[in-house]
Amino acid sequence: MNGRERVLAALAGEPVDRTPTCTPTSVATVELMDLVDAPFPAANRDAELMARLAATSYTELGFDTIMPVFSIIQDSSALGCEIQWEGKDNWPTAKMTRPIWAEPEDVTIPSDFLTHPDTKCVLDAISILKREYGDEVAIVGKTMGPWTQAYHCFGVEKFLLLSYDDPDKTRQILDRLKTATVDFGRAQIEAGADALTLPDHATGDLVSAKYYDKYLTDLHREFANELEVPLILHICGKTTEFMDYISQTGFAAFHYDSKNNPKESMEIVHGRLALVGNINNPTTLYSQGPEEVAAEVTANLEAGVPLIGPECAIPLQTPIDNLRAIPETVKAWHREHGSN
Repeated sequence: MNGRERVLAALAGEPVDRTPTCTPTSVATVELMDLVDAPFPAANRDAELMARLAATSYTELGFDTIMPVFSIIQDSSALGCEIQWEGKDNWPTAKMTRPIWAEPEDVTIPSDFLTHPDTKCVLDAISILKREYGDEVAIVGKTMGPWTQAYHCFGVEKFLLLSYDDPDKTRQILDRLKTATVDFGRAQIEAGADALTLPDHATGDLVSAKYYDKYLTDLHREFANELEVPLILHICGKTTEFMDYISQTGFAAFHYDSKNNPKESMEIVHGRLALVGNINNPTTLYSQGPEEVAAEVTANLEAGVPLIGPECAIPLQTPIDNLRAIPETVKAWHREHGSN
């Protein structure tokens, strides 16, 4: 199997020749930026540079996927949020202290949402990558869920308080924002994306499983029905209590955090969707070495996790030798256990 075949089979729950290594979120680093002359912030706004930097996950690191959306703000920028683009060694961020909307009725998807420079950049980068690598490796897009967009457009604290105090307004906001999620996702599919990461940051440290089910289970079912490629849900934090609900959405996979035990997580999802992850970012990938990375990869493989990768967007100063250790360990483990 090549990388594309391997990833799509694993997302469909079908047999694979070996466990695929998957990057649902960013594996861009400053070292890789220097290697291919595609630095931040330009690589977030120029399609050629975005594609060039994203391709290093395959050409330099050996992963089975390429995912070109390094941040979580491209669609927020197109919605009208003010963005701090930062420098080479930091991610761009939405200025959530300056919300653009106050009430549900304020939510309006701009007519140029898909032609705005920061969404068009993503679509053009996916087209470039599909043309250059699409027969070899899975191209993964990213469309933000409405919970995340609400953080950016209303402010985190205000929106979280609203979710506790006014369920009707909260649902109205999510319902109005879901159009952006679907429209951007469909546009990326048309551009050539084989699968989509859908981050929706009802983070386990901030939101309970009860609130995930209350607000997002049905909404996520809608996305699974409307977007006709495999969807990979991303939520940070301790989420074992969410996993039964997530397994009922129709999503192909859940990109899960290192705060969750692989064996326990696999038992909860019980074959209803694939897990992908959960190699620790701040301690293992950033601060330790290939041996520690290999130990975490092995723990996921032994638990039967179907796709292996970092738990979230990696720190930009992560050593690339640590990232290379992920696919190298997967291949070595399969050789030892009698498969390719």
